[in-house]
Amino acid sequence: MAEKDDQEWGFATRAVRAGRRPTAEDEHSEPIFATSSFTCESAAEAAARFAGTSPGNLYSRFTNPTVRAFEERLAALEGCEHCVAFASGMSAILATCLATLKTGDHVIASRGIFGTTVLLFQNIFGRFGVDTTFVPLTDYAAWERAFRPNTKLLFIETPSNPLTEVADIRRLADLAHAHKALLAVDNCFCTPALQLPFRFGADLVIHSATKYIDGQGRCVGGAVLGNGELISKDVYGVLRTAGPTMSPFNAWVFLKGLETLALRMKAHSSNALDLARWLERQRGVRKVHHPGLASHPQHELARRQQADFGGILAFELERGKDAAWRLIDATQIISITANLGDAKTTITHPATTTHGRLTPEQRRESGITDGLVRLSVGLEDVTDLKADLARGLA
Repeated sequence: MAEKDDQEWGFATRAVRAGRRPTAEDEHSEPIFATSSFTCESAAEAAARFAGTSPGNLYSRFTNPTVRAFEERLAALEGCEHCVAFASGMSAILATCLATLKTGDHVIASRGIFGTTVLLFQNIFGRFGVDTTFVPLTDYAAWERAFRPNTKLLFIETPSNPLTEVADIRRLADLAHAHKALLAVDNCFCTPALQLPFRFGADLVIHSATKYIDGQGRCVGGAVLGNGELISKDVYGVLRTAGPTMSPFNAWVFLKGLETLALRMKAHSSNALDLARWLERQRGVRKVHHPGLASHPQHELARRQQADFGGILAFELERGKDAAWRLIDATQIISITANLGDAKTTITHPATTTHGRLTPEQRRESGITDGLVRLSVGLEDVTDLKADLARGLA
């Protein structure tokens, strides 16, 4: 029997306790159910489970107790009814689109999204007759102009990758609903520890669990969350049929990550803001992008919409790509990798990595300059991180 999952519990309590179902062994830590299938007592019971008239596990492609524990805990943290876990963040976005779109439909997406997400909408779904219009995240008049009679989905990241632009979720949700469309929010950068999009009217929340939910760069996974049959029937149906399944081991790692999520996000946010303020004072740095800075265009919105400002920042160097690469190559502590949300600080050059497959025009429209560097600020001593960056800035 699951421990009581009471929405009156505080966030940290839900992060540790929600979704627990101790077995007859009375274990304290959640077990890993490393099995491909589950047995039934009779042919009648098997038939009832397959028909959906009787509860119970069938096959780990779509029913596994460890994965279910992760789904229930993340749903409790986001404040929604349902969560479906997937093999990666991109497979979660894919499942969202497969569940909500068909040939002839139209999507409006912000330009400031992950480069692979752009290619998913543009190159893959474009082949199947789904058209996508990309607009600036904070240009709400452009969002309004982009609507068509067949617009079904609005898709955003907030804060955006890598410029940390912040969208007014309530405003976009109201706009979507006025046009009978859905709003999907990629909440990867904030996690539910810092931002709860459902409170502002979002219909779907998407996570790459690979990032902050894991928190130590160990596993790949994703999740889609929401209410009603949109998740429990439509999104879950994609998982059951197509099989982009999260492994039980990865689900267990993510469960452990959720237990410390609130503490880690506070530390990431504190270090990132300290580093962003320091970078604003450095020679050769043209601009720093971080919602915690008073200079950020959506600073006040971020204060209202988020519990803190997150661990991602980007900064532009005056001398372009050569200066960016020299700085990256000069670091000795910071890891050169495009992953983010790790306890270890990571650094990347978006124009040639995460957004490298976009055309120069697409990068220009998204504000991805050749001198832009992105940092995912980790949990190290921030004094050491400043010294590491100072070496390259010099």
